[in-house]
Amino acid sequence: MSFGRIIRERRTALGIGMTDMADRLGISAAYWSRIERDMESPPRDQLIERAAAILGLCLDDVFVEAQRLPPDMRTDMAKVVRAYRRLRAIDRTER
Repeated sequence: MSFGRIIRERRTALGIGMTDMADRLGISAAYWSRIERDMESPPRDQLIERAAAILGLCLDDVFVEAQRLPPDMRTDMAKVVRAYRRLRAIDRTER
């Protein structure tokens, strides 16, 4: 599922209107609508973090849908890559 679709589905499930959501984020409703319809790339990290908090979504899951690493993981990129490779190697040996 796309970033915009997950955000839109959760927002509507919570009964939060588009204008209300945009106001809470401090951006225009038109811009947020384009994001939710995947007409724009996922927004900057701070907006993703605020949207996840408003919608009660797991921050890591939201960043995955935005196809980027959460900011705290970017500073440890080498560790993240090594951990991923180790897990993949373990997974292959267990098959």
